[in-house]
Amino acid sequence: MTSPLPPRVPSPVPLRQALRLWLKLGLIGFGGPAGQIALMHAELVERRRWISEKRFLHALNYCMLLPGPEAQQLATYMGWLMHGTRGGVWAGVLFVLPSLVILTLLSWLYMVHGQHAVVAGLFYGIKPAVTALVLQAAVRIGGRVLHNSVMWALAGASFLAMWFWNVPFPAIVLAAGLLGYLGARLAPPYFSSIHPASKAAPRRYGPALIDDDTAPPAHARFSRARLVAVLGAGAALWLAPMAVLLASQGTAGTLTQMAWFFTKAALLTFGGAYAVLPYVYQGAVEHHGWLTPAQMIDGLALGETTPGPLIMVVAFVAFVGAWQSPELAGLFGPDRLFLTAALAAALVTWFTFLPSFVFILAGGPLVEATQDKLAYTGPLTAITAAVVGVVLNLALFFAGHVLWPQGLAGPLDTGSAVIAVAAAVALMRFHRGPIEVIAACAVAGLLVKWLGVPG
Repeated sequence: MTSPLPPRVPSPVPLRQALRLWLKLGLIGFGGPAGQIALMHAELVERRRWISEKRFLHALNYCMLLPGPEAQQLATYMGWLMHGTRGGVWAGVLFVLPSLVILTLLSWLYMVHGQHAVVAGLFYGIKPAVTALVLQAAVRIGGRVLHNSVMWALAGASFLAMWFWNVPFPAIVLAAGLLGYLGARLAPPYFSSIHPASKAAPRRYGPALIDDDTAPPAHARFSRARLVAVLGAGAALWLAPMAVLLASQGTAGTLTQMAWFFTKAALLTFGGAYAVLPYVYQGAVEHHGWLTPAQMIDGLALGETTPGPLIMVVAFVAFVGAWQSPELAGLFGPDRLFLTAALAAALVTWFTFLPSFVFILAGGPLVEATQDKLAYTGPLTAITAAVVGVVLNLALFFAGHVLWPQGLAGPLDTGSAVIAVAAAVALMRFHRGPIEVIAACAVAGLLVKWLGVPG
């Protein structure tokens, strides 16, 4: 009996074929970054064998070091490695575009029909589920990094700083990064952390198109001229729309403020989207007043139910903020608020994701030249620990608004409390998926409102 022939190396992949995959991942990428990365691994490494597992994990470790949505950055990296700058840009855009379109339409439905009894009932159940999801995020991030007393102390300090003194999120990130930098030199064992992916023993799925020992293609080799060109192009793509906004609206214009604010947010998303949500809340709700706390929670709920990166909730924030802005009411006319709000959502998406493309296209060649040498740094470890306290703060804040809608001095909303506890148990004890939990809680909320159960 003859043994089966070993699998062949896959044939080169045309760009058009790769674009279909990136669009598919953008349309079905539910489950947050963990689900999106697992889906990408299944398609690229296991099923199609376009890239080896070792190369995939090496790129993932780099993306985990960066601020921004790691799943979208990983898609950009894979597209760039296979087809150069054009492939990377298209991969990143198609990974995000379906989410932007869907969330823009959902935001319009929310603003037009959000007060309808059925919609209100659905959101009544979804809000406690979102509170449980944020709590689960704090637990999940903590499980990855809180391995010693120093990390626990950093998490506790960041929680206290934000809860009692309302310290801005950027200040917490900078302080934690500085402590991590010093700690990595003075007490390295307390500040070392490796992403679980880098510990996994690579499994073989057969020879890959870009295998472990495949030399980087010409476009993936480091060049000073290319690095300068990428950084220059990134700066120009940021400055051009910003210059238009400054000329048409000035520094105090709503769209200008949104563009500047979400540029800063894009550079602070260490630890994932949940980590930057407190910063978005501080700026969008408390400082600028673009939307209310209840609307922020509703936006996070919509973001959880759409494919793509969770940080796309910024599109909802911009849409609602522009829809409600008296200043922008005359931009296209009061009867065309959708155009104004959709423009704001697209603009904010541009400024939020542009840095991610620059990070990948500029840093990719350096990563390809340092295989097996990339690891977490002390500053990132400390920042991630501090993020645990920040996300826990956000979970308790949401719980206060959802469970005590009239303020802590008012009565507890029993219906919301029961749904929140059930959602937390489903997520953390039975490991149910977020979409499944949100859907069940939405139905529960609708039933509570329909039956008239008192809060």
